[in-house]
Amino acid sequence: MASVEQAGQTATTNGEVHDGAGIPVENPASGQVIATVPELSAEQVHELARRGRAAQPGWEALGFEGRARVLLRMQKWVLDNAERVVETIISETGKTYEDAQLAEISYAASAFGFWAKNAEEFLADERIRASSPLVLGRKLVVRYRPLGLVGVIGPWNYPLTNSFGDCIPALAAGNSVILKPSEITPLTSLLMLEALQECGMPENVYQVATGRGETGAALVDEVDMIMFTGSTRTGKKVMERAAQTVTPVSLEMGGKDPMIVLADADLERAANAATFYSMQNGGQTCISIERVYVEEPVYDEFVSKVTEKVRALRQGTPAGPGSVEVGAITFPPQMEVIEGHVQDALAKGARALTGGHRGPGPGQFFEPTVLVDVDHSMQCMTEETFGPTLPIMKVQDADEAVRMANESPYGLAGSVFTRDNHKGEAIARRVEAGAVCVNDAMLNYSALELPMGGWKASGLGSRHGANGIRKYTRQQTLLVTPKLAARKRDVHMFPYRKSTTRMLGRLFRLLWGRGKRG
Repeated sequence: MASVEQAGQTATTNGEVHDGAGIPVENPASGQVIATVPELSAEQVHELARRGRAAQPGWEALGFEGRARVLLRMQKWVLDNAERVVETIISETGKTYEDAQLAEISYAASAFGFWAKNAEEFLADERIRASSPLVLGRKLVVRYRPLGLVGVIGPWNYPLTNSFGDCIPALAAGNSVILKPSEITPLTSLLMLEALQECGMPENVYQVATGRGETGAALVDEVDMIMFTGSTRTGKKVMERAAQTVTPVSLEMGGKDPMIVLADADLERAANAATFYSMQNGGQTCISIERVYVEEPVYDEFVSKVTEKVRALRQGTPAGPGSVEVGAITFPPQMEVIEGHVQDALAKGARALTGGHRGPGPGQFFEPTVLVDVDHSMQCMTEETFGPTLPIMKVQDADEAVRMANESPYGLAGSVFTRDNHKGEAIARRVEAGAVCVNDAMLNYSALELPMGGWKASGLGSRHGANGIRKYTRQQTLLVTPKLAARKRDVHMFPYRKSTTRMLGRLFRLLWGRGKRG
């Protein structure tokens, strides 16, 4: 049983007892230390890896049906224990009740069912038809085998969805998993360890390596694949470390996601979307709206609507459902980034129509902030802020909006608002991002059938969809020559003969030499 006690007391993780010294976990909304978790050394991570590798063959041997039974039990467990899970998430992140329920509980419940249902189909053997005459009569198959031991390094902003959530398809594929959660928000990952044990997960198939950066680096050295979610700066370090052992990586990194509002947009919907998808989870979402480009004819009206809606938001310590819309800043250093971006914008001529300052303590709060008169000389328009800020920039037309949206090293997500869906989709196809919504934002993440991955400096690989589980496997090609096709000597084998060579040349020209030429 995995548990974490109050600070200064003992804590148990992965069945081991550790002394009370370790990493304090704070509630960012109150500033109180609520628990202490151990900081695992490289040697301890090595031991977790040994255990995980030993447990993996038995887990794989259960097959898709056996693994699905455990995942479906977990789906029910999450819903039956939703209040306990929400309470844990709120305690370590400071997010609102609704943010924990909508973006974490619903995702986990959906993901357990989705991967239980679809893992076998996505990883089933594929029969291939070839165009080459050299393999005529052969059986061609592509199959998928679990990698063995997968490491997941999770972020602090979504400890269930984006940290533990990446473990679900890896487990469904038949791997053992070691999750290294953020040292800021490790409690949810440990609660999932307890839940999986209750639901029949074999021991050591899922383990948690609590710790800071050194623990994560040790994990990279031990596993067969790393799934990382976090900043671009840290993601590059993970990739560099993984290169030393030629360990494959999948990376979801930073974003600076643009929203484009055209003159024909439904401004009420666009304003509601801009407010919600920029301020939800305190703006601490990789695919949240971080900058807005509005066509000049509707700029003033759009800004007025957004300012009114943002000004009405309630911020403070979450006290149950319906109490506040915007919670705390989870990661203390992020407060400096948010404040720095706002101050930089104001110093360069921007105006804050709402907010612009830190909120009152003792917790970590930054006021919901709308910035106007902004441009690309300002950090708030070019660097990831990851906070409750919304800079809005006036543009002449859609072409300028697309150009400015693409003027970024990031390419994670984006959105376009217009009453003309055909035009909206055409513009969305021009935005350089892995996912673009028309008249919506972020909702693509709820459709687990859709791949979600970044372009440019926003990442490598994707989660969700078929590739979201295939990346946790080794791909193997099988070519089987049946008895009827297994001649003593194939025509292309030694010894070479002039007549055979000429015959093959005529065959190749017949097959491939009649294509249209430009």
